[in-house]
Amino acid sequence: MREDILETKLDKLEKIRSGGMEAYPEKCERTLNNAEALEKFDELSASEQEIYLVGRVKSNRPMGNACFTHIEDGFGKMQLFLSKQNVGDEKYKLFVKNVENGDFIQAKGKLFLTKQDEKSLQVSEWKMLSKNIRPIPTEYYGLKDEEALLRKRYLDLMMNPDTRELFVKKNIYWQTVRNFLTTAGFLEVQCPVLEHSTGGADAEPFVTHYNALDQDFYLRISLELPLKRLLVGGLEKVFEIGRVFRNEGMDRDHLQEFDHMEFYAAYWDFARGVEFIEKMYREIVLKVTGGYKHKFEDNEIDWEKPFAVVDYFTEFKKETGINLSNEVTIDELKKKADELKIKYEPGYGLGRMIDTLYKKTVRQRLIQPCFLVGHPLAVSPLAKIDPTDPKKVLRVQVVAGRGELCNAFSELNDPIDQKNRFLEQAAAREGGDKEAQMMDEDFVEALEYGMPPAFGFGFSERFFAFIMNKSIRETVIFPSVRTMTKSMEGRANIVIDKK
Repeated sequence: MREDILETKLDKLEKIRSGGMEAYPEKCERTLNNAEALEKFDELSASEQEIYLVGRVKSNRPMGNACFTHIEDGFGKMQLFLSKQNVGDEKYKLFVKNVENGDFIQAKGKLFLTKQDEKSLQVSEWKMLSKNIRPIPTEYYGLKDEEALLRKRYLDLMMNPDTRELFVKKNIYWQTVRNFLTTAGFLEVQCPVLEHSTGGADAEPFVTHYNALDQDFYLRISLELPLKRLLVGGLEKVFEIGRVFRNEGMDRDHLQEFDHMEFYAAYWDFARGVEFIEKMYREIVLKVTGGYKHKFEDNEIDWEKPFAVVDYFTEFKKETGINLSNEVTIDELKKKADELKIKYEPGYGLGRMIDTLYKKTVRQRLIQPCFLVGHPLAVSPLAKIDPTDPKKVLRVQVVAGRGELCNAFSELNDPIDQKNRFLEQAAAREGGDKEAQMMDEDFVEALEYGMPPAFGFGFSERFFAFIMNKSIRETVIFPSVRTMTKSMEGRANIVIDKK
């Protein structure tokens, strides 16, 4: 910020104070918010009742002995009309010379209609609530740099009503999920963020140190294993909405820190679980968007139609020529990946190679909502084996717009089978796959006490980002960004209001 601009603003701050007004008072008065005042305008203007309104100054138009100002609170805008006649000469001069865009003020007065038929407040008294001393962008596009916009989200929210509306909708998203589950009899719980070992997802964890115990802990990558322990303990329907952390790449669909939800229902079979989640998805889309259709890139996504069922093995063979019902080797999969120019890590095991090929071939064709079923055992270490085909598991993913929007399983509750699969994952981890799951002896022991058959489901705010046709980063209110260095500050390109 330029020194001369700072000096000018500090000078205005001092003049507010020397004029006998506190610049940052502790108390304010407010009769109605701006939206309520506009809604009740006819009644209030007819009665000539004086009311108090508050808000941030968005525009100022002094015209000699009168001034028109717009203020905005969290609910709407209101025009104020100030004049020397109504507020007095000194208070008027103090206002027009020292109040500017970005300041928070309180105004008392009567509602009236201007000659231009704009609903306004004729101000009889005003006071400063918070004097800003840093220039704000003149408009939303004053923040040119995307990183600066995400780093200074408060400016984005201040200047862009669409951003504020986005996070109102995000609240609707999570409240809809919570209400849908609690109405269905699920119990909301909270499980630990710090874990001795991580599991429930294929992701590299963050590591931290627990000073009191003098041990390293992992930040959880999923909610699965603690919630399933609760089924062992006798709770039948549980869910959690909470933060998870994955030390992986950042792109349109992935962040290192995000909100995630998982539910588990004892005694539910696969068919019942699939039916339940289809209803839940429709309810979420309806509540967030007001209908069942929305845009994603150049496509219109329709959630009202019954979801198509897509078989993993069938589509994989169509796209790659490889029949997963046969014995498939890692070398065969790598050869196909090389042929299709699909990148992979040298340490990838069988499951990771199958998944990599699927994501770059089959998934690219899945635009409308569908259920992807019949996943290979090698890519699903926590799912129950399909009794009709031992090479498949009872797993389902909702896929749309070329993206996976959930993971759901008939949960594995055989402790011996679970331990063997953990050992296979551990071997893959030893081989260099940092995202392979860890052995969790305590969870295996819990299963040995007995866990009822269950259906489990998990998804994140990625689905909300998909509905909004935005990257997940844009829909996180304070996403992780690189710390700004001095060399970066000049590139932030913030346009300021010099008035």
